[in-house]
Amino acid sequence: MHTVAVLALDQVIPFDLSVPIDTFGWARLPDGRPAYRVRVCSPAGEVSAGGGVFSVRAPYGLEALAEADTIMLPGVADPTVPLPPGVAEAVCAAAANGTRIASICVGAFVFAATGLLDGRRATTHWRAAADLASMYPGITVDPNVLYVDNGQFLTSAGAAAAMDMCLHMIRKDHGSAVAAHAARMSVMPLEREGGQAQFIVHDLPPAPAGATLEPVLAWLEDNCDRDLTLDEIAAQARMSSRTLNRRFREQTGTTPLQWLHRARVRRAQYLLETTPYPVERIAAQAGFGSPTAFRERFRRVVGTSPQAYRRSFRSEGDGAVRAS
Repeated sequence: MHTVAVLALDQVIPFDLSVPIDTFGWARLPDGRPAYRVRVCSPAGEVSAGGGVFSVRAPYGLEALAEADTIMLPGVADPTVPLPPGVAEAVCAAAANGTRIASICVGAFVFAATGLLDGRRATTHWRAAADLASMYPGITVDPNVLYVDNGQFLTSAGAAAAMDMCLHMIRKDHGSAVAAHAARMSVMPLEREGGQAQFIVHDLPPAPAGATLEPVLAWLEDNCDRDLTLDEIAAQARMSSRTLNRRFREQTGTTPLQWLHRARVRRAQYLLETTPYPVERIAAQAGFGSPTAFRERFRRVVGTSPQAYRRSFRSEGDGAVRAS
């Protein structure tokens, strides 16, 4: 039987710990037998869960990693804390023997600390992606996907993306029928449309408080539904187009038109979340020239279609129009 070892370090994130235990635990072979044996192991006999909400008494120590076919690395509350003695060595020794290793959410920091992700593509929770890339520049961090499968090594994005990755692993191990059963038991689709990008809050590039661009940025937000040109924006800012571009680069790190596109996508997201308006109307109200242009820009920025975004973020029972 395939053995999955889930590594519980101190301050382990409870959701990260439970997802592989439950998801692999639901998997059943065609004859009804469990597809996996799941073991929780730790370098200490007992560790605290993140936030101190409860303690975890692990039945197995680090020696269980050497006997596992798959090792799961959940995240911890502070992913920058150095690994306990012996953890990196045990994980690397298992990797050298061909053990499959996968991280959940900010467990990518635990994985990265072993050095095994150097030179590889990986993901983590979108809010931690920049920190992971900064701490471990040898890793190519992709914040837009639900998980990355490098073969022996896998990483998943935040929270529920761990379930996507676990179901993907079950399908690779035992086929679609076993994975589909585990997905039904987990009340999860076997595959979700779109990547992690659809869950990222795309903040508009800010200008420092008191910056000269503050008035024109506010004006752009109020008028993003209009077909604005660079010359019109420059006239509103009372400066030349060349000076406007330079100031935008200095104060927001982007260009006026790129900033405007992002503002339009944000308005479209709000309308998709809060109104029943058709895509054609939202495209017009958000300032896109056509529904086709809207769909293309939205998918480029958010990583999924407007319709899929609405299904994910707007309750079907909410018929109220809350947007002005």
